[in-house]
Amino acid sequence: METTSRRQALLKAIYQRLEEAYEDTLEDVIELLDIRKAEDLEDIKAVKEAREDIKINGSIPWEQVKKELASE
Repeated sequence: METTSRRQALLKAIYQRLEEAYEDTLEDVIELLDIRKAEDLEDIKAVKEAREDIKINGSIPWEQVKKELASE
């Protein structure tokens, strides 16, 4: 519930400011949102690829990771 009301308050504040913004500012906002979405899609792709790699090659046991970190 708190997240929803916070989101609504943020959207209201954004909308009020966008009403007063210059056109180039609005274009910048769209560009930033597009960049964020592209980054999110890249992250999702990387996670899927990592999961597939683990299915094929297995993963490194945690004990081995701890040993390797301790030796650095």
